[in-house]
Amino acid sequence: MKKILMLLGDYAEDYEVMIPYQILKFACFEVDCVAPDKRAGDKIKTAIHDFVGDATYKETEGHQFELNQDFDRVRPDEYDGLYITGGRAPEYLRTDERVIALVNQFATKNKPMAVICHGVQILTAADLVRGRKLTCYPAVGPEVNMAGGDYVEIPFDEALTDGNLVTAPAWPGVYAIMQQFTVLLLS
Repeated sequence: MKKILMLLGDYAEDYEVMIPYQILKFACFEVDCVAPDKRAGDKIKTAIHDFVGDATYKETEGHQFELNQDFDRVRPDEYDGLYITGGRAPEYLRTDERVIALVNQFATKNKPMAVICHGVQILTAADLVRGRKLTCYPAVGPEVNMAGGDYVEIPFDEALTDGNLVTAPAWPGVYAIMQQFTVLLLS
């Protein structure tokens, strides 16, 4: 059975946590969900970001999501892939050196990684977008370009694969990113 690590934190986007977790479990993958400074059994708060015609998304409170693994016990060699959620969590997760080191270990081993929405901010902080084509929430696009990546604008319900990396702009692309991530994991 393939084993996936899901990296998240408080105020991760609800749909980018709940739906991928369920899809990966349904596809018979083992999924360990972790957040820095949290243990198995702790919960994170999620947020729902909805598009209602304003200049940006509207945020409301989401679910409490229970973690099933301790962040400090994660050994990247034990995993076949990494999924990084979006929402507001990446804006502070990217400042945690342990998170950057963890993500770099997956990248160094060229393991499949799926990163959605603002999760790409972790990749830019880890200097992992240079020379890569990827997508993300449009407001993060300039950050991708400044970090040496090639931001590609695609519809919100699509995803983009470049080598071992699959990215999507926002939660409407959850199914597309999970389909492409699964292909990488099974190839």
